Amino acid sequence: MPLKLSSTKEVLSEESPLVEKFQNFFETRYRKEIEHLAETYPEKRSLFIDFAELEKFDYSLADELLEKPDALLEAARLALKRIELPALDVKDFSAHVRVFNLPEDRKILLRDLSANHINRLICVEGVIKQITDVLPKLKLAVWRCNRCGNVYRVPQSGQTIIQPTICECRHKDFSLVEEQSKFVDYQKIQIQEPLEVLKGSEQPTTLDIYVSDDLVNKVLPGEKVVLIGVLRLAPAKTAKPVFGRYLECNYLEQTQQEFEEIDITPEEEEKIRELAKDPEIYEKLINSIAPNIYGHEDVKEAIVLQLFGGVKKVLPTQAIRGNIHILLVGDPGTAKSQILMSANAIAPKSIYVGGKTTSGVGLTASAVKDEFGEGSWTLKAGALVLASGGIAMVDELDKMPADERSALHEAMEQGTVSVAKAGIIARFKTDTSILAAANPKFSRFEQYEPLIEQIDLPPTLISRFDLFFMIKDVLDRTRDTEIANFILKTHQAGEKLLQSQLTGKKLKKKEEEQIKAVTQPVIEPGLLRKYISYARQKVFPTLSKEAIETLAEFYVGLRERGKQEGSYAATHRQLEGLIRLSEASARVRLSNVVEKQDAERAIRLLKRSLKDVVTDPETGKIDIDLIISGQTHTQLENMRKLLAIIKEKAKQQDNVAVDDVIAEASQFGLDREKVEDLLNKLERKGEIYRPRYGFVKPTQRD
Repeated sequence: MPLKLSSTKEVLSEESPLVEKFQNFFETRYRKEIEHLAETYPEKRSLFIDFAELEKFDYSLADELLEKPDALLEAARLALKRIELPALDVKDFSAHVRVFNLPEDRKILLRDLSANHINRLICVEGVIKQITDVLPKLKLAVWRCNRCGNVYRVPQSGQTIIQPTICECRHKDFSLVEEQSKFVDYQKIQIQEPLEVLKGSEQPTTLDIYVSDDLVNKVLPGEKVVLIGVLRLAPAKTAKPVFGRYLECNYLEQTQQEFEEIDITPEEEEKIRELAKDPEIYEKLINSIAPNIYGHEDVKEAIVLQLFGGVKKVLPTQAIRGNIHILLVGDPGTAKSQILMSANAIAPKSIYVGGKTTSGVGLTASAVKDEFGEGSWTLKAGALVLASGGIAMVDELDKMPADERSALHEAMEQGTVSVAKAGIIARFKTDTSILAAANPKFSRFEQYEPLIEQIDLPPTLISRFDLFFMIKDVLDRTRDTEIANFILKTHQAGEKLLQSQLTGKKLKKKEEEQIKAVTQPVIEPGLLRKYISYARQKVFPTLSKEAIETLAEFYVGLRERGKQEGSYAATHRQLEGLIRLSEASARVRLSNVVEKQDAERAIRLLKRSLKDVVTDPETGKIDIDLIISGQTHTQLENMRKLLAIIKEKAKQQDNVAVDDVIAEASQFGLDREKVEDLLNKLERKGEIYRPRYGFVKPTQRD
């Protein structure tokens, strides 16, 4: 018996005027493409048509496609089947017609989607947040009546199964004949708004996307995509008249750009170029970062260079990162979090996370099982993946559990995250700079303890940062007075602004200038974001001969100094960090050449960083072993000597007395306190153990 079908696809015939129009269009404009598609069918199953081409051919047909995509896409599919092909052995040629390059007014922001867009062809852009496995979806259902055996073939559309209403025998008991039914690959994707288009504390809007057949497995979480499709109503989950929505995808394109193409007017571009020529541009940029925070000029300068970033190099066998990672460790109340928040507000693309409330999978990627994946496992992108191409602000890094922090290692050095969860193996791109803040191990820095020992982070993680700054709360009357006056003036300015807004009383011009000087950044944040984005997209500087000589001289000098003093003063990681900082400095000036002044700026910041963290308190030497192993070269040598003493004595006696070790170690200038400290470290490393009080014994190794 005839069935009442809801889809427009089933009521069109091959004799429809719409089918004829599309047939003429294909014959005129896409004949070669169709013949090539027929040759490669069924490996390739889609014909891609440019909407602009269709608009030139028949404006009314193109306009109708936007308003009634179901009928028009079905007409295009039927027209494609009518094209007479060369003598090719093509069976059941039934390709998809996919449309791209929609007009600007059909490119809709996710947050602007409304009921007016339902069942219309639209274009959206977003970042892949979550993705399911590929599942089979029913395309043509064959139903058999369980009473009389009659068979009904019912095409399927939408997200609900369509069954025959009633059999000829007047019963409604049907079962699906799976072996005769047809299925198509199906995948569900969730996208969210790109972070760079959000303003203030806006939460990103999400949208579910349904892709099928040859569009499945084309993207991974964290990738930015452009999607064209028909916006549909999702079935209501309750009796309320409120529906969900999803996009039935017709065309999918992955975009390679790391930054959103920010619209920059010619006037703004001129302002950016004028700023780049300003001899005081670095000072202006420094003063535009956290202007309400007093001091920390070196830290702010380093963040400026991090925002502009180095140049990523893609070599035949590997990629060298251009991202700059910075670690701030400081006493409570030294404005670390406020500096991070300020940088987060300026960066064109960024995510802010807190160590206490963030898990390892929340940072990288996770496999989750929920109703989104139709009960199957899905991959969900974390903060570093979503912020790829931008900056991730990680506050209270020391409060994050150690096993969760380990997820950062690969992301920081290789710029990827490898996931092997729930049988899903994937690798995501995390081309993300990290600006992290932490507190000392015991909340405040101890004056007479080595700084590196007070950082509650593993050396393997610390060594991946290009720069690290120790922000100490120093008791100094002159500086305290300057900070107090600055904070008080900032609060006073805020109070005056509030009073002016509430009373409607205008401030005097002099007062306005004073308030502006205290509260507002030198460069307006909107223009600064465009400046950074413009530099990262347009400027890719190369090292000049002078810059190479300056960097090489400094690096080799550090290595030579270390050789003379019996320590490692630098490794190749410091040299690569210097190159990235130099490139970022050149980008600030929109220069395509890294000059000597850029190399000198990078060297100055690295020296400031090394001075705080990797200076051996015992010898005063720069010792990079501090951040590679957590121990100075001197400590490592003394530990080796102690271990040698214990092993030698263990050959003669079962348990070695600690007093005997101390007595022999005194020949090397080690007192009791140092020996006890080194013995504790050897015990933590598993090299020795204490069988009973006052005695030690080397760990037996095969």
